[in-house]
Amino acid sequence: MRWRKIKSEFTQLLKFNGVKIQKNSRGEHNLWQPRFWEHTIRNNHDYENHINYIHFNPVKHGLVNRASEWPYSSFHRYVKNKLLTPDWGWNGSTDNHNYGE
Repeated sequence: MRWRKIKSEFTQLLKFNGVKIQKNSRGEHNLWQPRFWEHTIRNNHDYENHINYIHFNPVKHGLVNRASEWPYSSFHRYVKNKLLTPDWGWNGSTDNHNYGE
C-alpha cells in the first residue's frame, strides 16, 4: 500500500501542475513501470538472491558479457570488499543463469 500511495500522490501532483500523462488501455497512467511489486527481504538467502539478480541483470539483458563490465553496479563494491570475485557469474557462457526469475 505504501508505494501505491506514493505513486498516486506523485501522479496527482504532476497532473495538478499541468503535466499531461496518458493512460493505457487498462486506465493506468503510463508514468509507472508495470509489474512492480514491493517485496520484503525474508532472510540472508533471499537477500543474496536479490543481490545476484541485480548484479547479473545487465548480463542477462545483453548489455555486457560479464557483471564486472557494467560500471554502474554495486558489484564493484562487493569485489572490493572481497564478497565476490571479479569473474563472478561468468563461466564462458551467459545462458545458464537463473538469478531471481
